[in-house]
Amino acid sequence: MAIATIVSGVPGKLASAIARGFLDADDIDLVGVHNPTRSGGWEGISYVADADGADVVVEACPDRAVMDNLARWREAGVSVVVGTSGFTQDRIDAVRRLWDGADTGCLIVPNFSIGAVLMMKFAEMAAPHFATTEVVERHRDGKPDAPSGTALQTAARVAAAGGRSAPKGEELVEGALGADVEGVRVHSLRLAGLLSHQEVAHTNPGEQLSIVHQSTSYGSFAAGALAGVRAVVHLRGVVVGLDEVLGL
Repeated sequence: MAIATIVSGVPGKLASAIARGFLDADDIDLVGVHNPTRSGGWEGISYVADADGADVVVEACPDRAVMDNLARWREAGVSVVVGTSGFTQDRIDAVRRLWDGADTGCLIVPNFSIGAVLMMKFAEMAAPHFATTEVVERHRDGKPDAPSGTALQTAARVAAAGGRSAPKGEELVEGALGADVEGVRVHSLRLAGLLSHQEVAHTNPGEQLSIVHQSTSYGSFAAGALAGVRAVVHLRGVVVGLDEVLGL
């Protein structure tokens, strides 16, 4: 039986790419799209005000509305896959509190790209074998948050695995050496013409290992969103990342 799914955030670029991917999936029934500022339809799919009749909501709305939306979906009793960027540990903890006692799952996905998930996993695996690590993420100039959710999650995972950056030297200009995320420095670049690019640089004396991932199209995020929807109906509580879903 197909999973009845709503995508929140359409006609945003990420939400629209995910919704188009669902239209081609035999086991997912896109029953609506959600955006409180819109009415009528989007590519033949109706805008809906609530989650009636849905099994899963994929939340890809702007950052400023995401927590209010999650509270709405929690109350409605549906499972949720979250793709909105900018989820710090404090926000993840807030979602865990919100979902406490729920019979449904909430899957928070820092990046829907399968390649990005593997990049984070490889960086985590490599971290304990290198003396220093830094993360450089590059995104489009209009991206509202920095660092990206992917960079935050990468740095936290690298740090938990034993990775660290070199001690911070003197900055002639504040911020020149990046932001500290649990002992791993992150550098955020915002440039016209880019979508998503991240490098995790591991170094030892005499060697460097760079793990790089780049998305060049929003279509790269559809496969991970599909995997998330298929998995979240079997989850309970809050899970972060697609690693478990992909068996990593």
